Amino acid sequence: MGKFADRYFTVDPWVVAEDHFDPAYARVSESIFSLGNEYMGLRGYFDEGYSGDSLQGSYLNGVYERRVLPPSGYCGMIPSTEFMVNTVDWVYCRIHCNGQTLDLAQSRFNGYRRALDLRTGVLTRCFTWQVDAETELALTFERFLSMEPAQLGGQRLRAVCLRGHAALTVEAGLDFSRPHVSAGQNFFEELENSANGAACRLCAQTHNTRQTVCAMARFGGMAGTAAPAAQKLAANRFTAVLSAGQSAVLTRLAALVCARSDAERQTFAARCAAAQQALDQAGYDALQADTAAWWAQQWHGCDIAITGDPANQQGIRYCIFQLHQTLHTARHGAVIGAKGLTGEAYNGNTFWDTEVYCLPFYVFNNPEAARSILQFRYDTLDEARARAKALDCRGAFYPIATISGRECCDLWQHASLQLQASTGVMYGIKTYAELTGDTTFLYHQGAEMLVEICRMLASRGGYNPLTGAYGYYAVMGPDEFKMMVNNNAYTNFMAKKTFAYTRQVLDQMANDAPAALAALCQKLALTPQEPADWAEKAARMALNEDADSGLFEQNDGFFALPHLDVSDIPADQFPLYTHRSYERLYRSDMLKQPDVLMFMLLYSEEFSDAQLAANYDYYAPRCIHESSLSPSVHSILAQQLGRAGEARNLFGFATRMDLDNYNRNTHEGLHTTSIAGAWMNIVYGFAGLRAGGGAVRLAPALPAGWQGYAFHLLVRGIRLTVTVRTDGVTLQTEAGSVPLLLYGQPVTATPQPLCRALQQPKEVL
Repeated sequence: MGKFADRYFTVDPWVVAEDHFDPAYARVSESIFSLGNEYMGLRGYFDEGYSGDSLQGSYLNGVYERRVLPPSGYCGMIPSTEFMVNTVDWVYCRIHCNGQTLDLAQSRFNGYRRALDLRTGVLTRCFTWQVDAETELALTFERFLSMEPAQLGGQRLRAVCLRGHAALTVEAGLDFSRPHVSAGQNFFEELENSANGAACRLCAQTHNTRQTVCAMARFGGMAGTAAPAAQKLAANRFTAVLSAGQSAVLTRLAALVCARSDAERQTFAARCAAAQQALDQAGYDALQADTAAWWAQQWHGCDIAITGDPANQQGIRYCIFQLHQTLHTARHGAVIGAKGLTGEAYNGNTFWDTEVYCLPFYVFNNPEAARSILQFRYDTLDEARARAKALDCRGAFYPIATISGRECCDLWQHASLQLQASTGVMYGIKTYAELTGDTTFLYHQGAEMLVEICRMLASRGGYNPLTGAYGYYAVMGPDEFKMMVNNNAYTNFMAKKTFAYTRQVLDQMANDAPAALAALCQKLALTPQEPADWAEKAARMALNEDADSGLFEQNDGFFALPHLDVSDIPADQFPLYTHRSYERLYRSDMLKQPDVLMFMLLYSEEFSDAQLAANYDYYAPRCIHESSLSPSVHSILAQQLGRAGEARNLFGFATRMDLDNYNRNTHEGLHTTSIAGAWMNIVYGFAGLRAGGGAVRLAPALPAGWQGYAFHLLVRGIRLTVTVRTDGVTLQTEAGSVPLLLYGQPVTATPQPLCRALQQPKEVL
């Protein structure tokens, strides 16, 4: 693999910092220093504006626009696409001193440092501005997002005159005029604009989706007057005259309220009034302290502490921090975009990997948030039904990319050929239900989705007239470098599991909840013949496994593809999509990401180590890791096979994917599912966690160079702490007991520490 770390940020266990400003790294830093609270997200762009290369992004979860696509003469093509739209710049300010305007692309400055404190969620930036020959100002910018209530955010500017005489003017307000960078246009029309010197208010509405956003800000610390009115800009001007040693401080608290649906429009005025009241009553320091306390509570239950590896300690804490910023309350919408709320790439859409990669973190740390991910799929079930009908299928065909429930991917080969979003929903339901025991959700929302997914799978596939095997034709699996293939192994395997699990749930309902089953059958007109048909198709599913070698052929004809040595691809050719012609990616046995290995991880209990080793040795050398989803899966499986060195190397790739810009695309935003995969990398990889069937199994190992690590799991409402050191493994709960398997032996964790000797895995050849 020709990829390598581009180490730019300083290594610290709790802080991510840059000690100088590199304009070439500006957009990367904006992504890394993104703040979010599930409801809103703010890239780390400069408060005061910047004339250099920048993506000044401020986003609200679920606020999106729609673009009509050119009509197609082919059935099944989507008529429009949707994307998360850039909203209001609520940290907007412009700073002038002695006739000079602050712009780090033009101004002279020194002593630059920017730091994100993962313990408190506060982003700080400071430097000395050399205003002119006589005057220097030390400037410190600070910002944070309130985690509760999530509509609020804070900003503080401190200016200290180090020498000379400073006539300082700060224009601060709310700006709706910025373009959505990837579209090159602004999508808002102004509805309301006011400023009075101490506060301002600006409301606007999207052109096509007619979603409304109201932004409010209240200022303190400096006297101000209303700035002249401007279109889509509400601002105040604050002035101070400083001599050497004197300082001025300006604080801002802002509130954002949105109306994204008809239901939210009905309560919009009341919610704006409540937000204004919260804004009037909040204090900057108190709100920041409350936010820090919130983060302290999260770290108490979700931290992963590593001894002996500072870089990956920072990396995994950064990943956990971003996962909490993306989703934690389940109250503000559960669309987990591929870039979270950190950039415009992938249009804010959620993809198939949400249920497969992200959901395990939330199941073991925040089950309510995990359920909300699945609730979003249920709430958009009708859209999935409509999509199935458009593709000549029955049941529900879940979109490969969506923000509203409708298919948003305008590449037909992905939108129409990939079935893994639907089988991923099944896997998410199964994982959530088995690990939480939430049969209320399973027997109602879950069962309805499962039946509709099975109907799609039963109508999308076909029988081979020569062999009688059932399979899927003209599909694309997780490895997106193989298009329009037949019998993709992942697709077929996951379809087989979907049929089997749905029948299991229906049988379970017949025994435990016959009334719920009767209601389901009546609602969906489900007859006994359908599950019987699913069983037949599952029994005859084509899996292309070679009985002698144990190899699964990724798709029909894969073994006959020309071989490409991926290690020969130079680093400056990444990302490949922008450096090689599209069709060239399909002409060899190079994999974008794991496919066969993916389902062998998801159902690892069903495969022997010998089977896994055979497939790993064949497919891993062919994988280029063009997807951020890839390294963690390979690391977990390498660890299971006792390939400790390989597992450790790939682990570093996963945890520091964005911090070290491995794929050279961090500037577009963070890789949310890769971040979730990094958590799995430790817990599923080094600690050997497996939970198939709901039974928790652990087989902890200690990577070379580490003195120890510790993490937490929430199992059926009980917090379990796992500590791994050179002298052994310790299991302990805060209260209650958790039965599990440790190195294959049944044990019960209780508040009394349970200690066992450490067992390192033997390498499987």
